[in-house]
Amino acid sequence: MSTITVKDGTKIYFKDWGSGQPIFFSHGWPLTADDWDGQMLFFGQQGYRVIAHDRRGHGRSSQTWDGNDMDTYADDLAQVFEALDLQNAIMVGHSTGGGEVTRYLGRQGSKRVAKAVLISAIPPLMLKTEKNPGGLPLSVFDGLRAQLAANRPQFYRDITLPFYGYNRPGAKSSEGIREHWWLQGMMGGIKPHYDCIKVFSETDLTEDLKKIEIPVLVMHGDDDQIVPIGASALLSSKILKNATLKVYPGFPHGMPRTNADQINADLLAFFKGTAKAAA
Repeated sequence: MSTITVKDGTKIYFKDWGSGQPIFFSHGWPLTADDWDGQMLFFGQQGYRVIAHDRRGHGRSSQTWDGNDMDTYADDLAQVFEALDLQNAIMVGHSTGGGEVTRYLGRQGSKRVAKAVLISAIPPLMLKTEKNPGGLPLSVFDGLRAQLAANRPQFYRDITLPFYGYNRPGAKSSEGIREHWWLQGMMGGIKPHYDCIKVFSETDLTEDLKKIEIPVLVMHGDDDQIVPIGASALLSSKILKNATLKVYPGFPHGMPRTNADQINADLLAFFKGTAKAAA
């Protein structure tokens, strides 16, 4: 396996395939680099170098007790970028991975990065506060922690339904996709996954968004039941200096998998500089 050992001794697993302009994919909670298989195959075949890592505590990376916070996630990412000497890269982050991309750019700058994409992503802030009235109440995230601690295997099986919109009338569920999500989740550590709920719900990324000057494509389904669009993409696209917002009617949180053909086509158009904002 390909791993990089970061400053605190944590081993970060990564995939690095193909050649050409690098695309770095950051996955959502509690998944792994494997969640990007469809995109990595497609863009590798399009002549890009495709790279994805397992976040610390997730998948094949070390199951860490400490350091499960957004700053450390971003610093891990920076060490992977440096070890692979990535230049002119495109960063793509889904869900929590979108927060990771945002914090990396806010913390490290964009000297190695040409463009970025936030898909169904958590910025600027998921938690409801006085300044963020559209967010979700803390009780929602306390409930997630309680379910994870009580019965993680069943919790991970159940959450795949809203994640992919399979609980909607007329939706055609794929048991294979659900089982792949569950398998990825169960590969990781319970403590880092528990901690990561606080990370994706309470990390305020507003100031990071303000620092980003490179082009950013913000993609979100308006039927996202995991990261509601109103407190995420609609706000972050206004804060970013150079954002293109694409809203997908009826698409779920896991749209890179359920609607891969359209998502991949729109990503490719953005990478090639031909993307247009949704009407």
